[in-house]
Amino acid sequence: MIDTTRTDVPEGEERLRLDVEDGIAVLTLCRPAKLNAWSWESTRQLGLLADRIRFDPSVRAVLLRAEGRAFCAGIDVSAPGGAITGRSGSERAGAYYEGIRWAHERFAAFARLPQPVVAAVQGYCLGFGFELALMADIRIAARDAVFALPEAQLGLAVDAGGDLRIAREAGAGWAKYLALTGRRLDAPTAERLHLVQLLAEEDELDATARTVAAEIAANAPLAVQGVKHGIDAYAETPVTAALDRSALSAALTLTSDDAAEGYAAKSARRAPRFEGK
Repeated sequence: MIDTTRTDVPEGEERLRLDVEDGIAVLTLCRPAKLNAWSWESTRQLGLLADRIRFDPSVRAVLLRAEGRAFCAGIDVSAPGGAITGRSGSERAGAYYEGIRWAHERFAAFARLPQPVVAAVQGYCLGFGFELALMADIRIAARDAVFALPEAQLGLAVDAGGDLRIAREAGAGWAKYLALTGRRLDAPTAERLHLVQLLAEEDELDATARTVAAEIAANAPLAVQGVKHGIDAYAETPVTAALDRSALSAALTLTSDDAAEGYAAKSARRAPRFEGK
């Protein structure tokens, strides 16, 4: 495995690139020659960049995108440190278990960002690529996008929660069908199953996704983050606890300066100037 204690990204070793512009953190998978295949190092960099985004007050929305003809074609089996060794089968299994738990923590840091994440997906979105896209709050797909969880075809279980997220979004039957067969979904079918929210022509994907991210970024940050937290709480906890979280978010936003600004702007027929306070 890689050195998980490092906090730097050597030049030329970038798996993801972060650019912040106009209140949007643009997070780009930037290894198009490898079809943006995923590795332990990709996971480490995702965690580092998620931490930077979380505490950047200028970021109000995140756009997750990829360079090249594929969003992410799955795991990079040729990446250094991909295989974990051990003196026995049990020691190797234990090392894999801890490695996957470490990865889950980095994925959670990304999925639980306070800022909403919009994913723009083109071409192959397979295996972990599909799972990464499912961690976003809103998914926009080009019409050429292809989705699949092929792990069972390789003798593997799904390890990053993609099957569980599909069960939440599309139902347990579809989650089992896709994960057990490894079959591919085209973009219109993914939209029909509510795994994708919008479709775009290939040459309009980036502009469409940026427009959605910009619309989110233009709204009041406290309200936006409260909505995201509330819906996530409903998905993960009993409705009573989720409603309590929604009540707290509503109370905080009702007493915020942004709410006063929003009403004033509406009354004056002008664009609001939200400051997140």
